[in-house]
Amino acid sequence: METHKTSLIILGLIFIFAIIHSGGAALRSKAEDFMGPRLWRLCFVTLSLPSAIILISYFLAHRYDGIRLWNFQGNNYVFLLVWLLTAISFLFLYPATYNLLEIPSVLKPQVRIYGTGIMRITRHPQAFGQIIWCLSHTLWIGTSFTFITSFGLITHHLFAIWHGDKRLETKFGDEFYEFKKSTSIIPFVAIIDGRQKIQLKEFFKFSQLGILIAIAIIWWSHKYINIAVTTFNSSFISKFFI
Repeated sequence: METHKTSLIILGLIFIFAIIHSGGAALRSKAEDFMGPRLWRLCFVTLSLPSAIILISYFLAHRYDGIRLWNFQGNNYVFLLVWLLTAISFLFLYPATYNLLEIPSVLKPQVRIYGTGIMRITRHPQAFGQIIWCLSHTLWIGTSFTFITSFGLITHHLFAIWHGDKRLETKFGDEFYEFKKSTSIIPFVAIIDGRQKIQLKEFFKFSQLGILIAIAIIWWSHKYINIAVTTFNSSFISKFFI
């Protein structure tokens, strides 16, 4: 397949992913009133999880498509930088805005305003976790396809930052305005200008051990990427894209 087509396909997959996630977030309030928060969460996960898996699988299969813009692979300093940034990105990506058991609806899913932990650094940690992940992997892979993929994902998450604030503003009103005053979108800005202080004890949670284990597993699993790519290329789903 011509490389420009794979770039258009990945942008299309990102667009579908964005519609499901941001669209689902926009519909959440009305959907929960209609079917309840647990059923809505299950419907949302049923749609969002496959879209994420297909997107990631397609990216892995075509990450070296296009023009090689730069090549830092083999440079140990860049290698360490990429893994450091990736580890940091997962610490940001940790779902600080809800309880893990709410994802499968074991606990009743709720929308809350959090002002502790990583929220003191940025009130949109997951968006910045994704942005850091994109920057680190683009630096390492260095292809035009990866650059375009990162551009699409970062654009979506910049929209999600605006969209998330608008939804919290609508739902919480004055409570959100107070939260907004004491936090920042850009990491560490609220700390630098004195509106926040990092409380290290808030980061010492059992859940953080899970993140460290996840980082170790992901590091280990990278050697199996080619197997995953082969599986995707031979799958029924791939016939729609390749």
